[in-house]
Amino acid sequence: MTQEIAISVHDTAPVWRGDRAGDALRRSIELAKAVEDLGYRRYWVAEHHSTPALATSSPAVLAGPILASTRSLRVGSGAVLLPNHSAYAVAEQFGVLASLYPDRVDLGLGRATGGSPASAARLGDPRRTGFDQQLAELRGLFDGGGHEGVRAVPEPEIPPMLWLVGSSVSSAVYAAQHGLPYVYAHAIVGGGAPQALNAYREAFRPSAQQQQPHASVAVIAVVSDSDERAARLAKSFVYGQILMRTVDPDSVLPTEEETAAHRFSAQEENFLRSRIDPQFVGSPDRVAPRLGTFIEETRPDELFVLTQVPDHEARVRSYEHIAKIVASV
Repeated sequence: MTQEIAISVHDTAPVWRGDRAGDALRRSIELAKAVEDLGYRRYWVAEHHSTPALATSSPAVLAGPILASTRSLRVGSGAVLLPNHSAYAVAEQFGVLASLYPDRVDLGLGRATGGSPASAARLGDPRRTGFDQQLAELRGLFDGGGHEGVRAVPEPEIPPMLWLVGSSVSSAVYAAQHGLPYVYAHAIVGGGAPQALNAYREAFRPSAQQQQPHASVAVIAVVSDSDERAARLAKSFVYGQILMRTVDPDSVLPTEEETAAHRFSAQEENFLRSRIDPQFVGSPDRVAPRLGTFIEETRPDELFVLTQVPDHEARVRSYEHIAKIVASV
């Protein structure tokens, strides 16, 4: 590898059986402090609604205590689903964060609504403007001149850094044409990262914020001392997805023991494999060569890592392993 790759965290604040949402959120803060000491650059939290298994409904709110608990880590959203919100409200929220924590706030944006139609209908942009208009409004509000006669206050001296997060070539090209740094969500759609990031680099147009392309990729990684332990840890979140899809959409996530006791049907096993196989699960000896090949194929400037496991100590340890692996590839 000829260039240093930054590593960052993507977090959904998973809620495991026997825990409360507050437990999950406090673990996110503890994890942020741990990865800062490991040299991670950013800590981003996702946006999910009407999903008791994931406590990240409000990235701006959660970013505040994470910023307060860390020293230099950049903190932000991965991503604020902008169609769910008024751009003006988002500008005010992230303006507060950026005023309190100068040059440490990122505003990752998504073009989708996510979640159920019912939750999206209750959250949506009240003026029903399109994403292009919302992005233009955000930029106008953050450039210090306001937008259409209004100003989002406070107006931070250093505005939050705008990003686009997506999982398609079209989202990559959109980010490039608007001069935004881009994150491809391999964690959601495996297999498309090389094509998307190449398209992003080819289509990139410099902007006032971003003079050079910044191509990133977000992956799921669970690394433990053995392949067996890593697989056992990774299965719990996927089993939780199965439960939410087939048994109870309001379920929280199963424990490691509950998952180990479950006998997966052939259909469930196929789903499990579809979610785990494209990602990076195993011991360091197993993950290192696969991740090295992936990095060679995608050539990212930054790697975002999502680790969703029921054992918090094992989660921190997984991020330790990833930091060592990326430093060595």
